[in-house]
Amino acid sequence: MALKNHWEQVYSGTTSSKPGWYTPHLQASLCWVNQLDIPLYAPIIDVGCGISTFSEDLIDAEYRTITVLDISGKALSTVKKRLGRKKSMVTWLEGDITSVELPIHYYELWHDRAVFHFFTEKQQQRQYRKQLFNALRPGGHLILGTFAPEAPPKCSGLPVRRYTVAELEGFLGSEFVLRQHRKQQHVTPGGKGQMYLFCHFQRRE
Repeated sequence: MALKNHWEQVYSGTTSSKPGWYTPHLQASLCWVNQLDIPLYAPIIDVGCGISTFSEDLIDAEYRTITVLDISGKALSTVKKRLGRKKSMVTWLEGDITSVELPIHYYELWHDRAVFHFFTEKQQQRQYRKQLFNALRPGGHLILGTFAPEAPPKCSGLPVRRYTVAELEGFLGSEFVLRQHRKQQHVTPGGKGQMYLFCHFQRRE
């Protein structure tokens, strides 16, 4: 409950519209999604959606089986309000990704920008990996964005684990193949730089 309360507080009040990691459109992720050429009905999950526009951009690109998940009900409410009538086109899950119940081998794409790196404890990381392996179908895709080694050691008042490409490959193991990766400097609404590492993996069939 402490973690949930933290994120509910982050998304409360007048500053909730622009947390440090916020960017209007997740261009790196959207570019890779477009390159995947997956069917428009393929199930996609956005893990830790926050108040990002990713679900809206997917709808605009005509994807039709979208699930968004966040631990913060306030964040989800903000996105629902922004989507208006389009909110019925999205499946909404409020919960912690390390424990929420997900369908087995269902998703074609697992998207996570800036959630996994908050799990600094081994048990949290193992649970995240277990959830990923249970929910992503063989042959499915993983787009994962974490803080790179050059990034700050904390975000939103919490410590983060910063990753190299090799460390993410080691975490996922031989069942995942790295397809591409890139670093991208994110400038926060407050003007500070955060270097992100984005990796696209594909699960073996």
